[in-house]
Amino acid sequence: MIAAVPSRPAVVHRDTCRLCGAADLAVVLRLEPTPPGDHYVTADALHVPQPAYPMTLVMCGQCGLAQLPDVVDPEILYRDYIYNTSISLGLVRHFDDYAASVLARVAPAPASLVIDIGSNDGTLLRAFEARGMRVLGIDPARDVARKATGAGLETVNAFFTSGLADEIRRDRGPAAIVTANNVFANVDDLDDFAAGIRRLLAPDGVFVFETGYFPDLVRQSIIDNIYQEHLSYYSVKPLQRFFPRHGMELAAVDHEPTKGGSIRGFVQLAGAHGRLPEGALAALVADEGAGGFDRPEKLRAFSERTETLRGSLAALVGDLRARGRMLAGYGASVGVTTLLYYFDLGSALSFLVDDNPVRHGRFTPGHHLPVLPSGALYEKKPDDVLLLAWRYADPILKRHAAYRQAGGRFILPLPEISFA
Repeated sequence: MIAAVPSRPAVVHRDTCRLCGAADLAVVLRLEPTPPGDHYVTADALHVPQPAYPMTLVMCGQCGLAQLPDVVDPEILYRDYIYNTSISLGLVRHFDDYAASVLARVAPAPASLVIDIGSNDGTLLRAFEARGMRVLGIDPARDVARKATGAGLETVNAFFTSGLADEIRRDRGPAAIVTANNVFANVDDLDDFAAGIRRLLAPDGVFVFETGYFPDLVRQSIIDNIYQEHLSYYSVKPLQRFFPRHGMELAAVDHEPTKGGSIRGFVQLAGAHGRLPEGALAALVADEGAGGFDRPEKLRAFSERTETLRGSLAALVGDLRARGRMLAGYGASVGVTTLLYYFDLGSALSFLVDDNPVRHGRFTPGHHLPVLPSGALYEKKPDDVLLLAWRYADPILKRHAAYRQAGGRFILPLPEISFA
């Protein structure tokens, strides 16, 4: 794990909105401080302290952006990132469909340049490359970028900035398509990021981003999507106001089911009105206004519901442990760290299981619970398994029908407590 660069603090607290700059931030939900959620450690690093950083969700009273005001140094979060897109359930197929859909909508010339910011292992870019595009990845994770480049997909190992955008445009020319998937929410300096996009795009170029949709997070209580990497939780209305400041416009938005609910936005240079069908943009803006998703006072019920759920789960877990039942957890993602801390499960679970072999043999951030293959359910025979990867409940329950038939029980903690 890489320590923070000595010349700057590990975490910086913002007093202003990162989207509009207003000093009008109201608390929506107080989550427990956690170590970086993806820092699952190996056995030889168990002795290394893992500091916990604040995670309080606030909303700007001026533009309506939900956000985390505490910014952990990106060098800490990303340089040794271990997540790989290709192992996530359904994402390879999703990104293949994504590339086909974007090309059909944007219709670039053959062999046009496509750049993916936060390209990870290059899953999305390979889908564009297979359809005749030139591609380039940008990713700050050292090992991920090295492996992607070694596998034939050139990846610049760097954080995206407007300065890097200038270098790329000078060396490779303008981009027909720039993508950023589940990355736009991770950026603190949104003005520099947008300036970089503007400089990369060809006159008829399009910036396509996919990010979690805040109203879906609220409706479905997807609190495991809240963690330090995700600095912003977007609705459409705030974004509509933001892009014109940088000579661009949010031309179209699609509402996607990915990750519990996402939006895919299409941004073009200002003045290119009507080029892209707007999709669900107008309907989403109207729905956000009617639901009060841009007003902090309207989100009180979300906070109260989440706190009530925390109390109910604590009571259930306490009762199960008092009866001598062994509890395990299913899932070892970055969002699971949020759940382990918020629901105070660090001393309640004996171990976690996960289907990603990269996690096996590692230990959870902070609590240091061992992560085992899912076959451990049959070897260790826990009485109950908290299904922390609750959004993937259907395939997991099907895969482990034998565990349930043998008397084991799954407990889903969200969106409300249920049993399977």
